[in-house]
Amino acid sequence: MSEGIKDHSEPSEPSELSEAAAQSRASVLRSRAESYIALSRHDAAIADLTESIALAPDHARAWRLRGESHRVLERHEAALEDFGEALKLEPDSAYALGSRGQTHAAMGCLEEAMADFEHALTLAPDSLWILEAKADVLVDLDRLDEALTEHSKIISLDEGLAYSWVARGDLYQRMKLYAEAIDDYTRALEADPDYARALSRRGEALRMAERYEQALADLNRALELDPANDRALGSRGAVLSELGDNEGALKDLDSAIELDPDYNWAFRVRGEILQELDRHEEAVSDFTRVLHLEFGD
Repeated sequence: MSEGIKDHSEPSEPSELSEAAAQSRASVLRSRAESYIALSRHDAAIADLTESIALAPDHARAWRLRGESHRVLERHEAALEDFGEALKLEPDSAYALGSRGQTHAAMGCLEEAMADFEHALTLAPDSLWILEAKADVLVDLDRLDEALTEHSKIISLDEGLAYSWVARGDLYQRMKLYAEAIDDYTRALEADPDYARALSRRGEALRMAERYEQALADLNRALELDPANDRALGSRGAVLSELGDNEGALKDLDSAIELDPDYNWAFRVRGEILQELDRHEEAVSDFTRVLHLEFGD
């Protein structure tokens, strides 16, 4: 081959980018990564952000976005490293602190999560998602009254968010405060009448309050909106059993277990119904499954 003529059969080395070009390319890569994240294409986002960071390592947002994608993909150690780098560059980033707190919580490091959330809330005291994440950790720490305070603050900031009423209702239900839970689910449904989760959860609270006909109405509507809601099917099965319709109850519980083969509570309720019907071999099978799921027998 004569000198000066390139052989195009072999790839050429990329030319060195100028500083301005490197910054421009890094910016476009970050922008594309954000769209990948919106599309839940997190591996593609990570690839773009990794190149962007190589080109412009002092851009905190790239580290934070990559950390967020790692977090969503449950690559927790990688997420923590990226959030740490982001916070070196922007120590007062409430978003990075909140996201790192969520990562710590997912890893079971609850005190570390609380420290991140507390710091983040000094910077952004009205951040709803950080308040919600903090409330979840308080529940995991069994600090339920404090969690309730956080949920009440969230609602006070925006009473029109149906999800926030449901979240507090779930906590009331966990605390066995069923009347309060029913009130909160009702407020959620005033904001969003077709909110299947609120209907399902209110139906469950009504069941616990022994208001079976009202519970059945809510659970029927929840299943019209979301036929594959295994929890609503399980709850309706329990309600039907209380109303004397054991065959209908078994049908719902069978469907719930088909949707979630590890639905421990549904096995337990179905076992109790089978026992009442003198179908003891089947009852033994269900109770054995409960012992396996709950205690590893």
